[in-house]
Amino acid sequence: MGEAALMIECTEPDMALANRFVLSLSKAIDRAKLSGVLPTVPAIASLIVRFDPLVQSPASLESVLNRLVRYLEPAPEQPERIVEIPTRFGGQWGEDLLDVAKTLHLLPSEIVELLCDQPYRVMCIGFAVGHPYIGPLPPSLHLPRRATPRSGVPKGSVAMAAGMANIYPAPLPGGWHLIGYTELSLFDPHRTPSPSLLAAGDGVRFVPMI
Repeated sequence: MGEAALMIECTEPDMALANRFVLSLSKAIDRAKLSGVLPTVPAIASLIVRFDPLVQSPASLESVLNRLVRYLEPAPEQPERIVEIPTRFGGQWGEDLLDVAKTLHLLPSEIVELLCDQPYRVMCIGFAVGHPYIGPLPPSLHLPRRATPRSGVPKGSVAMAAGMANIYPAPLPGGWHLIGYTELSLFDPHRTPSPSLLAAGDGVRFVPMI
């Protein structure tokens, strides 16, 4: 990835397990405090390792990474930290919920029940600051993105597509199906210790509000 980053891809076909390996490797590299290596950037099934090329050579770093990968175990199946997301579903807060229910041959209440039944993992943060990709959702909740993306999605919108859920941290364009809304702020530049409410590896539990 250019002169100052390496990308490691996980070939494990199971998306959830691949993500657990990525998260485990990310922590292992950060804990190693390698000279010239910056904090890693995990995605769903890949990891970017950034480094200062004046301090660390790609060849030596790759050798260290190969050793770490050889003995790597996946992250625990259950996230250590679980953040509850109070969510209003349907109506003006989730205008696509009825259409999603028709597409999936479920009742809107069944979609809410399935989504809130268990915590799901923040697989990565991407697309925008503080924007979480949450999943994987059960197969009964899988559906493709909207045929026509929206030019603007309100901040706090809870959405589904591609076997995952997400929460919009700011007004953004998007092609996911809007099913609810939360008043929680996903990104606040003044919040400490981290501006982002969620981090890769966290658990998320959606909690329905009346």
